Amino acid sequence: MQTSLPDKADLELALLRRSLHGLSAASERCGHCQRTLLVGERVYLYESGAARCELCRARERSAPSDSHTIHGPEFGHTLRIRDQRAA
Repeated sequence: MQTSLPDKADLELALLRRSLHGLSAASERCGHCQRTLLVGERVYLYESGAARCELCRARERSAPSDSHTIHGPEFGHTLRIRDQRAA
């Protein structure tokens, strides 16, 4: 049984929307500008629970209580090969 072309295009579009929704739900955002933070960018956390990107950090009056770097989806799932041969 063959799938018609419009049905196939609808399926592809539905799968694309589903994957984008999953990615956007899992990504961290700035609490002020709502921009999705990029891999390698620092996010600053404040006592109030607010998260700010590097660009919006200057708008906060208080100093951040913590900060961390945004990691990609492969973080923690990679292997480091170490040479353990006798020297």
